[in-house]
Amino acid sequence: MTITPYSIWKDVTRIRETSPLVHSITNYVVMNTTANALLALGASPIMAHAWQEMDDIVNIADALVINIGTLSDPWIESMFRAAQKAKERNIPIILDPVGAGATGYRTRTVRDLIKAVPPTIIRGNASEIMAISRGDAKTKGVESVDLSEAAVDNAQQLFSTTGSVICISGEIDYIIGGDDSIKVKNGHSLMARVTGLGCTATALCGAFAAVNDHYQVAASHAMAVMGITGEIAAEISHGTGSMQMNFLDTLYQLSRENMDRLN
Repeated sequence: MTITPYSIWKDVTRIRETSPLVHSITNYVVMNTTANALLALGASPIMAHAWQEMDDIVNIADALVINIGTLSDPWIESMFRAAQKAKERNIPIILDPVGAGATGYRTRTVRDLIKAVPPTIIRGNASEIMAISRGDAKTKGVESVDLSEAAVDNAQQLFSTTGSVICISGEIDYIIGGDDSIKVKNGHSLMARVTGLGCTATALCGAFAAVNDHYQVAASHAMAVMGITGEIAAEISHGTGSMQMNFLDTLYQLSRENMDRLN
């Protein structure tokens, strides 16, 4: 399976025209960044965490993003409740297992979530994917200690047991949706130095999944847009601070011609 500049741009156009509402239960570190990225792309973000309003928020959402970056028991309750409601409504659920493998609390939480309500898409780095697949892999905080290709076999196994599209981010992104995988090779090394861009990729997966129900393609389009945007932003940046600002500006200004950078 392949993606093309045309297919990516078609989904970007859909997002800009329909402004899907992406409900994010995400972490304190990235809320502002991911909300602004969704707005820059053309989607509508809502950041809601209280379990008392989960049913109401999910009822109006077009996609649910769950990010376990700053876990607490009340938020975990909200994650389970929101996931169950999203399943009832048949809207896509995107899970980011931030730091899975770093602590037993994180690993148990994400594996319990997947067991209770298998997500539509799971997006993480290689170490996180290996941790939730095997249960014994280790991560360095929220950073990967493995190359993305090292997790491909684990991702395929995870797909076979959950039915979730598995997106492994890294220097090369692998998006697994069965026996075949889609590779996205766009991106820039400076992206790894800006906090929250991995979480931003997960949020964008939510926006693309809201407009394209071929979820392997939707996740691939999101990763391609992330990589292309990062490349363009890095070319005009002088460091991590300007990179963060230029990433958002570039995402807002994306054009059809930019998609021709697809690798």
